[in-house]
Amino acid sequence: MVDISCSNGISNGNGVNGKSHSSLNGYRKSCWYEEEIEENLRWCFALNSILHTGASQYQDIALLDTKPFGKALVIDGKLQSAEVDEFIYHESLVHPALLHHSSPKTVFIMGGGEGSTAREILRHKTVEKVVMCDIDEEVVDFCKAYLVVNREAFCDPRLDVIINDARTELEIGKECYDVIIGDLADPIEGGPCYKLYTKSFYEYNVKPRLNQGGIFVTQAGPAGIFSHTEVFSCIFNTLRQVFKYVVPYSAHIPSYADTWGWVMASDTPFTLSDDELDIRIKQRIKGENRYLDGKTFSSASILSKAVRKSLYDETHVYTEGTARFIYGHGSVHKHNQA
Repeated sequence: MVDISCSNGISNGNGVNGKSHSSLNGYRKSCWYEEEIEENLRWCFALNSILHTGASQYQDIALLDTKPFGKALVIDGKLQSAEVDEFIYHESLVHPALLHHSSPKTVFIMGGGEGSTAREILRHKTVEKVVMCDIDEEVVDFCKAYLVVNREAFCDPRLDVIINDARTELEIGKECYDVIIGDLADPIEGGPCYKLYTKSFYEYNVKPRLNQGGIFVTQAGPAGIFSHTEVFSCIFNTLRQVFKYVVPYSAHIPSYADTWGWVMASDTPFTLSDDELDIRIKQRIKGENRYLDGKTFSSASILSKAVRKSLYDETHVYTEGTARFIYGHGSVHKHNQA
């Protein structure tokens, strides 16, 4: 076997390990994406092609055409979303918070450069203004150009795209919002986003920018039976120090090879029943959700015994000096196979 690979991100096969033999004649070539989830655990799947790669001053970007998951966006070697199941992530991130709010009109997105979060928000009939604040203009432009499914959202007059650090934008801005959504990249050591998961950021930048009855929700990393202690439990505990009511919930996302977590927080209690959520979905949202309804959210917010115990026993508070990080990185390998 000839292993053509590059350990630092995406490769088009310029690095060669091993020797070429004439016996390989007739073998077919295949290309694989591989992501290191833990020190002794890697997740990989076959690719049809590498559609595009690029790099900004902040991160590496790639769009892959994968065999099992369709088009997939990869940033800094970590899979961000895949065509066949991104609806699970984005419906789970957006709709619970907007549905629990009595009448969300203004929404601020931290990150969200691919446009899928904005797309789901803009399906809500009550929404009048969405501000999407992403630090990386090249990621936004890349996604506008290559992610066809979100082009309509980027053209919606209710969407205002701002290229800036979300912390700075919330600090200098005077506007308050009904819902603030953290659709940030995972907290990776050396990455641009980990400071936006801290107690001080939630307390002094996010909470003051919420209107009365406002709701904050953030993606919170892996939430599996073994992986939830990476960042999910401490993000939950950190938000408990800032808001009166905090709801963790999770869903399995096949392309992530794990259960994923979100945390929703407010100083107003979350009281809607399954049926009340379904009524609001029918009244407020254009089109039909593929994943989320009232019963699905209720199920998502009932965590397993082990995860639930860990979350409520967690004492770690996320600060810049005591940050926790997601493990791992990804790469692409080309192989010759029979």
